[in-house]
Amino acid sequence: MDIMSLTAVEIGRKIKAREISVVDATKACIDSIEKYDKEYNCFVSVDKEAALANAELVQKRIDAGELTGPLAGVPIAIKDNMCMEGVLTSCSSKILSNFVPTYSSDAVLKLIEAGAVIVGKTNMDEFAMGSTTETSYYGPTKNPWDINKVPGGSSGGSAAAVAAEEVPCALGSDTGGSIRQPASFCGVTGIKPTYGRVSRYGLIAYGSSLDQIGPIAKDVTDCATLLEIISQYDPKDSTSVNRGDNDFTSALVDDVKGIKIGLPRDYFTEGLDPQIKEAVYKAAEVLKSKGAIVEEFDLGMVEYAIPAYYIIASAEASSNLERFDGVKYGYRTEEYTDLHNMYKKSRSEGFGTEVKRRIMLGSFVLSSGYYDAYYVKALKTKALIKQAYDKAFEKYDIIMGPVAPTTALKLGESLSDPIKMYLGDVYTVPVNLAGLPGISVPCGYDSDGMPIGLQMVGNAFDEKTIIRAAYAYEQTRTYSRPAGVSERGL
Repeated sequence: MDIMSLTAVEIGRKIKAREISVVDATKACIDSIEKYDKEYNCFVSVDKEAALANAELVQKRIDAGELTGPLAGVPIAIKDNMCMEGVLTSCSSKILSNFVPTYSSDAVLKLIEAGAVIVGKTNMDEFAMGSTTETSYYGPTKNPWDINKVPGGSSGGSAAAVAAEEVPCALGSDTGGSIRQPASFCGVTGIKPTYGRVSRYGLIAYGSSLDQIGPIAKDVTDCATLLEIISQYDPKDSTSVNRGDNDFTSALVDDVKGIKIGLPRDYFTEGLDPQIKEAVYKAAEVLKSKGAIVEEFDLGMVEYAIPAYYIIASAEASSNLERFDGVKYGYRTEEYTDLHNMYKKSRSEGFGTEVKRRIMLGSFVLSSGYYDAYYVKALKTKALIKQAYDKAFEKYDIIMGPVAPTTALKLGESLSDPIKMYLGDVYTVPVNLAGLPGISVPCGYDSDGMPIGLQMVGNAFDEKTIIRAAYAYEQTRTYSRPAGVSERGL
């Protein structure tokens, strides 16, 4: 049996049925990582001994009837910006390359309580700043569909690990599209929950008003199941919302009759790859044939999303990253003359180019002469974008469109042109600015055989509707593995 070809929920079922053991599943996962990660570079760290020891303990608890959840015993990976007690958590940055937390993030604790076996931490853009997973201190992750192309970012390590079948599912974080875009590029499924749905406690912050943890997996069922586990109220996070409607698996029904779907005309203008446009319209026709009501409309404010997002995110980043100074924890330069010189050299040596760029931009827009001209204006724009979505959701249940204007880019293309990388987030950042939930599901391939993602956006705390529509659409397609993965025969 090829365990790694199974979904997370399928592995959980086989563990319950005693067809495989937790140790079997964990070993299969670790064997796959050891065999293939040299090529893909999805992982920052893997603790084989701890994972296997934990697998044995989880098996005993399953046998004793203590763990009965759908993901009990299932291996999972965690993005390297989520703290895990006693495990290196570096945000793929040199400045945190020796940081071992003394506590775990709430999302990680929820997975451990559910019996999931955490096998390692995945590679990412440094401090989640990037759209390609090329800014990592540990080197770029490669897309399993084509190792000459990027997996997307910043959760590229998590998405590529799932696509490469090194792990059945993973957690990522999404500040401006960092779950949905790599899921699209790697041909897997990813959900960015409503802001406040999942606790941010223990997530090393990039943009605090935008960051949200979410699942990446092979299919909608796995993502809904994983989201159900991590979506619980957390009093340790002041932005956590106590909703109590977290039974997302109840939305896994093949029925979209009467659901109103809006396609923003603003999303299908110049700059969008014609192949992606065609794939999204075909997906809309599929949902229409299943009973959904599909209409085009004008959303508005799209052209203002990128500048507003990068001003707000960079401003918050410059404040959040102020704490990394070489004094309290993390990297400290070896040679310095005085305290100020130590700060300067530690940060200069510890941060990468993209992080420095965003810290400088954030410090600039927060400075006394430019605060009103840039930062305050960006906050007003954010409010207008939210109003545009609120107006759209008065008429529609779902707003649907592309995830990105192109499929996966070649390695190195974006690093030489940061503006091009920023513009690639045009369809995802408005969702974060409005604090809404979004899902990316595969909907086709371009002429090079690279995956195309379909994005569905729901109203605040209405993840169930997008899960329902995504699941219904998924029933018309089969999950496809990259050729190198499907042929390797684990």
